[in-house]
Amino acid sequence: MWFGPCSRPLPRTEPMSTKLLRREWTAFRRLGRLAALATAALAIIGLGLLYAVGNHSSCDGPCPAVPTAADGSVVSDGFWFRHRDLGEQGSITVRLTSMTGTITYPPPDHDEIVPGLVPWAKTGIIIKDGVRQGSQYAALMMTGSHGVRFQHNYRHDVAGTGGGVTEQSPRWLRLTRAGGTITGSESADGERWHTVATVQLDGLPATAQAGLFATSPGDLTLRPTGLGGAIEEVRFTQAVGVFDNVTVESGTAGAWQSEPVGDMNHTDWEKHHNASGAVEKNGVVTISGTGDIGPLGDGAAPGAAKSLTGLVIALIIVIVVAARHGARAAHESRPVIAARAAITGAAAFVTGLVAVAVVLPVSTAILKSNGVPVAPMPVLTTVRLVVGIATVLALCAVLVLALGVRVRRGWTTVLIGLSLIALPYAVTTLPLLPDPVAEWLLRLTPAAAFAVQQTTAEYPQVIAHYAPSTGYYPLPWWAGLLVLCAYTVIVVRVAVRGAPAANTVPQPEPAR
Repeated sequence: MWFGPCSRPLPRTEPMSTKLLRREWTAFRRLGRLAALATAALAIIGLGLLYAVGNHSSCDGPCPAVPTAADGSVVSDGFWFRHRDLGEQGSITVRLTSMTGTITYPPPDHDEIVPGLVPWAKTGIIIKDGVRQGSQYAALMMTGSHGVRFQHNYRHDVAGTGGGVTEQSPRWLRLTRAGGTITGSESADGERWHTVATVQLDGLPATAQAGLFATSPGDLTLRPTGLGGAIEEVRFTQAVGVFDNVTVESGTAGAWQSEPVGDMNHTDWEKHHNASGAVEKNGVVTISGTGDIGPLGDGAAPGAAKSLTGLVIALIIVIVVAARHGARAAHESRPVIAARAAITGAAAFVTGLVAVAVVLPVSTAILKSNGVPVAPMPVLTTVRLVVGIATVLALCAVLVLALGVRVRRGWTTVLIGLSLIALPYAVTTLPLLPDPVAEWLLRLTPAAAFAVQQTTAEYPQVIAHYAPSTGYYPLPWWAGLLVLCAYTVIVVRVAVRGAPAANTVPQPEPAR
């Protein structure tokens, strides 16, 4: 634009919204608030590092690595394996005549060893890419309580015929390989066969391992505690399968080998009673084993969320800061309230982002240096944890600030915020309440958003204590976040309903 010789450019005016945000940031950055948020971040980092430093390997020597599948997921892969080579075209056929087992010291008295099978004890036949834990496989098996199943690559499970097995009612099992295609079939008489399922295992080598296996996960029961909560107790179990008519048709020659996949024969039961293994006599093979083949890894391997114990303390601090800051905006205009909410939420977001981004990798490195096996976590899951937790803290800050605007009393707002958000989260992370009560609290309250921490899925073929106290949330992470968003939107709308619409610029708070 051209100006005359005596003209000067007009000063560029700052947008009102920018001016509001700048003024609100000036008002927010009091020493007390910044120190409180720094304390919140240090609580997350400090308690996370304390947890990592206090955990050490309990193994004789370095603990074994956590088994991982080709996709990077943590798996269980432990069983006794009697196997031989199988070429690209071939099959293995067996007749299963008996499946028995042992459960050590079950409740109520925990004073005797009893015969029995846990529901997902397994014995049958398997084709596997070698004996490395986590390698791909397809298996056809009899289970303790779920009949015949066809399972492959840890997560996938297809039901066959139900019922059990006896010498009078044996089960014939067959796996057929054609390149990377594996077909599982079952029969009651060895003549009429029924296909259970077919799967394509990409990358299966020209020579795979085929054979008989047995495995049995721990016997899980729950011991009551607290106000109706429960603590899981797991006991050693073992499964035993008896086979005959073992036939392998393949162009690849090779002798039978017998070995464990994973660690075995270390418990007192195995040392002094019945070691896991395979015995062949007169064409009858008896194979016994313990462990599991499934999608969940060793429960002793901590996940990243276990290093976030300081999150409760950080949440309480954020609630106190937001509540008191919101109460001081009770008579402000809508633009001022919006600017104050944006600044408070951003401060809480940065607090959570920095703290979680620091504690996750550092605590993981410390645990590994202490010889503790740590469940690996994909990069995208790590990003979701870091950004998700920071977002939850930001939304909680905005929600409580809006409550403060409406209630107009700082400490009353603090009590409401703690009761609505922090208390449900705190009591559900401990085994204090009955699982159904804890689950409903994490469906109906804003604490549902802390499902962003969940890193393990629930699988029907794995018996585990799927409860909030063990890190399993009733809602998926995105659904829990939507619950908190809904609360925040509703409370903010109510808070600003009676506020004036005038776009006035507030004066900075007086120094205190």
